[in-house]
Amino acid sequence: MSHHASQQEPAQAGATPRLGVSGRIAAYFQTAQITPLLALVAFLLGLFAVMVTPREEEPQIDVTMANVIVPFPGASARDVEAMVATPGEQVLSQMTGVEHVMSVSRPGVAVLTVQFKVGVPRQTAVVRLYDAVGANADWLPPGLGVLQPIIKPKGVDDVPIVAVTLHTTRADAGAWDLERVAHSVEAELKRVPGTREVTTIGGPGRAVMVEVDPVKLAAAGLTLHEVRGALQSANMGLPLGDVLEGNRAIALETGPFLHSAQDVADLVLASRGGKPVYLREVAAVRDGAPPPSRYVWYGAVDHADGKSTLSEQPAVTIAVTKKPGENAIDVANAVVQRVQELHNTVIPADVQVTETRNYGATANDKAMTLIKKLLFATLSVVALVFFALGRREAAIVGVAVILTLTVTLFASWAWGFTLNRVSLFALIFSIGILVDDAIVVVENIHRHQALEPGKSLREIIPGAVDEVGGPTILATLTVIAALLPMAFVSGLMGPYMSPIPINASMGMVLSLAIAFMVTPWLARLWMKATHAGDDGTVAGHGLARRMAPLFHRIFRPLLDERSGRRNRSLLGLAVAGLIALSVLLPVFGLVVLKMLPFDNKSEFQVVVDMPAGTPVEKTAAVLHALGAHLATVPEVTNYQAYAGTASPINFNGLVRQYYLRAGGEVGDIQVNLVDKSHRHEKSHAIAMRERPALRAIGERFGANVKVVEVPPGPPVMAPIVAEVYGPDAEGRRAVARQVRGVFEATPGVVDVDDSTIASAPKSVLVVDRTKAAQLGVTQQAIASTLRMGLAGDAATYLHDASRYAVPATIQLPPQMQGSLDALLQLTVRSQAGTLVPIRELVRVSDTVREQPVYHKDLLPVVFVVGDMAGTKVGDLDSPLYGMFQMRSKLADLKMPDGGQLTEYFIRQPANPYAGYALKWDGEWQITYETFRDMGAAYAVGLILIYLLVVAQFGSYLTPLIIMAPIPLTVIGVMPGHALLGAQFTATSMIGMIALAGIIVRNSILLVDFINLQVAEGVPFRRAIVASAITRAQPILLTGLAAMIGALFILGDPIFNGLAISLIFGIMVSTVLTLVVIPILYYMAYRKRYGDHEPAETGAAAGAPPQVDTTHP
Repeated sequence: MSHHASQQEPAQAGATPRLGVSGRIAAYFQTAQITPLLALVAFLLGLFAVMVTPREEEPQIDVTMANVIVPFPGASARDVEAMVATPGEQVLSQMTGVEHVMSVSRPGVAVLTVQFKVGVPRQTAVVRLYDAVGANADWLPPGLGVLQPIIKPKGVDDVPIVAVTLHTTRADAGAWDLERVAHSVEAELKRVPGTREVTTIGGPGRAVMVEVDPVKLAAAGLTLHEVRGALQSANMGLPLGDVLEGNRAIALETGPFLHSAQDVADLVLASRGGKPVYLREVAAVRDGAPPPSRYVWYGAVDHADGKSTLSEQPAVTIAVTKKPGENAIDVANAVVQRVQELHNTVIPADVQVTETRNYGATANDKAMTLIKKLLFATLSVVALVFFALGRREAAIVGVAVILTLTVTLFASWAWGFTLNRVSLFALIFSIGILVDDAIVVVENIHRHQALEPGKSLREIIPGAVDEVGGPTILATLTVIAALLPMAFVSGLMGPYMSPIPINASMGMVLSLAIAFMVTPWLARLWMKATHAGDDGTVAGHGLARRMAPLFHRIFRPLLDERSGRRNRSLLGLAVAGLIALSVLLPVFGLVVLKMLPFDNKSEFQVVVDMPAGTPVEKTAAVLHALGAHLATVPEVTNYQAYAGTASPINFNGLVRQYYLRAGGEVGDIQVNLVDKSHRHEKSHAIAMRERPALRAIGERFGANVKVVEVPPGPPVMAPIVAEVYGPDAEGRRAVARQVRGVFEATPGVVDVDDSTIASAPKSVLVVDRTKAAQLGVTQQAIASTLRMGLAGDAATYLHDASRYAVPATIQLPPQMQGSLDALLQLTVRSQAGTLVPIRELVRVSDTVREQPVYHKDLLPVVFVVGDMAGTKVGDLDSPLYGMFQMRSKLADLKMPDGGQLTEYFIRQPANPYAGYALKWDGEWQITYETFRDMGAAYAVGLILIYLLVVAQFGSYLTPLIIMAPIPLTVIGVMPGHALLGAQFTATSMIGMIALAGIIVRNSILLVDFINLQVAEGVPFRRAIVASAITRAQPILLTGLAAMIGALFILGDPIFNGLAISLIFGIMVSTVLTLVVIPILYYMAYRKRYGDHEPAETGAAAGAPPQVDTTHP
């Protein structure tokens, strides 16, 4: 890439042998017939890409995790931990590509969770998992009582994209009827292409309840075991084979099966005194709902005439997930469409259907606004060129930018990205940079028209393109070198952010190609040929003329013989001081560091945890109270409350495993807000504002209430997590209690909880084995009879062609389940045939419920979790600050073994037996990994830039001068964040990295120009000033273009960090670059080029005319 085709040489129309690569390309394509066709193809490819690329809100992160659920009925938590969880974890951690293995052991069940590293393909992960579990299936002896493990892989596609809530105002209809409707709707929604799982949440279920009256049973001389035996033996039918008769085969079967509650009621259990005893005589048989274990209702909020009215109706929710790789928007629209078609056929007229989640619509919404922003950004950049260079130039640049965008969209589709917030932002933010190539080329063709009047455009263009070709290619490569290393950030943030470096880099390469191929062709056709007379007026170099006196005034004191050195060192000190000030801003908390700020979503969740042993009705009462408060919030449109079960999960619930929440003590409320265009406050502000009130209501009932928002980036277990490790279980719990106390005492830390349960009563019925053995009663008979009485036993299932099997459940009537007495009245048959009441064989002993045992990566652990929320303005909304605030208090805690609590930040303690340790996790971990990797990417980018510049200029010192303004970007970025009160996030960091490349581009243009001038014999000192004057226009233009592109991102809550970095960084560093670079270059090379100024002022006569403007 030679720059020899200098201005003085009359560039011959034919390609002179001196032209570099870029000049030769321009010379070929400016007259080639294929150029317009290539441009057309580029445009059509882009249109195609916009049509076919799936649109999403967030990029798809392949986060693969799986639950392995191992039931071990009747075992204590200690046994489950020792026999199932620990060996199970060891098996799972044998697999490659595993990030974490966690387990929780509760009485009767172990739930193991394995989390694969990000980017391990789901297929591979699942195969490895089945392989690991299957290969070790022989570890547990069959007689131990551990059942088959259930493997449930979970991924980002397990998050429902559509949720539809059915509810009714009819007084005589309830959850039971709604569930029947929902089951019919499920089958219809399954037929929608692209759907995966369709599940109904809520609804009591259906069973044939055989409610046995113990008194009548005893009178008939029967036991529960005999009732169960009768049910099981009656429900039997078998194919017997074929009877051959008269040359035909007739199939024989025995039967019938039990088909209805009536069949069950009419069973004969025994014969007493010649009369049959029917089941209906000793039990009430009904077909209906079993005793409720969950409640779901819908709260419709109406804010008419300034007062809010709330109507609560029983409900069930149907949640629909999509298959991987399907377009969420299409699937969601099809599901909603299908539900509308089902009205008045499958869905009765008096059942209302409310769409309570539609991620397809939100994704489409987001993508469309971003595509609009993309267009606006393009137009505004073209407008900028129009004002700076003129009408025809604007048209040329506009076409170049649009073609670059369309081709990049196609490349992005081909690479496999979807159109989501991140990939579109990559394009918007790169518009400013993409325009540069076209602007620099057009601008230089312009200048050459003024320099070489009377030449045709066809002769001028190759030389003009070639002159800036070298530096342009280099500048483009530097931006790519700065951005590309970011594609290798590891962890959850990697795939989240990778579209930015990849899309922007592809855009840069393509824009370069278009600048050298299409732009010269357009310039040849559209630019006005100039005549000798209008010297420089068309050239649009008015700016250079106006800037000249200003630059002279700036440079004279700095380049002065005598006082120059002092002035230069003063300038240096001033700049250094500004950098130091900017770096101190985050230290003093004026700029808050956070992973990613919250997005403005139209939903949040209220998660309720009651103490262990709370009946579901009491949990429902708490949810009703919370709902009544939510109804008074003006932004709420409706909510769905789920007691005893979990609402449809979002991406957050996937990682926090909310789908496993079940039982009387859990509940949650899904709150839907009005669309963001109809409210002033962001969802995050609303959630923070309502949190204290909701929390207070919860405390009245003894409930732990958390307000959970949809996280902007990768979800974590909680924003602040403290993992407590230590030698023994009791000690760990004690330490966790102390740590929790510190969390609760720290201002700004909210939603505090831990993984232990409040002590709740438990009774054990201890069988007197000696007495039982004497009577010939087995312990098994006693245990199973008691279980049938209380929990109920599904003795057999009806054959009634329903989609969900209907059990015939034997149980005591609900009114008898309030005390032990009725249970202990039940009888078992002794060997002698007499009936023995169970109360004679057991004694009651009272204890407390067992604590669940958590393990993480093979070590037992207790979690303490919290969140950071500023309650008032000026509070720091970032978990990192809450975490560091607590450190001093934690250091003062007394440990059970008398030692101190050691802290770990990045990895688990290696030796948990040495004492008690606390490992910080949660958002801190991801923040640390992201900023660490981004910092590394930044460093690699800088090294690559240095290598590129050394290769170009063939000197080791010049690149250092060229890269000098990179630290200057800090002067813009940090104060910019402080001024706008924005948080410094991962996206701000991306902005900083991109800035490195953009700023270096300006320096290269300056230095390159100084070299050209000196090569032509212009005195060194004058060349320095001339470079600033001549290159000011393209540098300011490209800087402005990048700032305008970034302006459109300011509105987005997540990416505004990127915008602030770019806008303020470019603003400050561009201005400083124009002064600092020439001065540094002067200081470095003045010895080489001689420090004297020639006496006669006319010395520059031989130089090109534009230098004449440099005369003082």
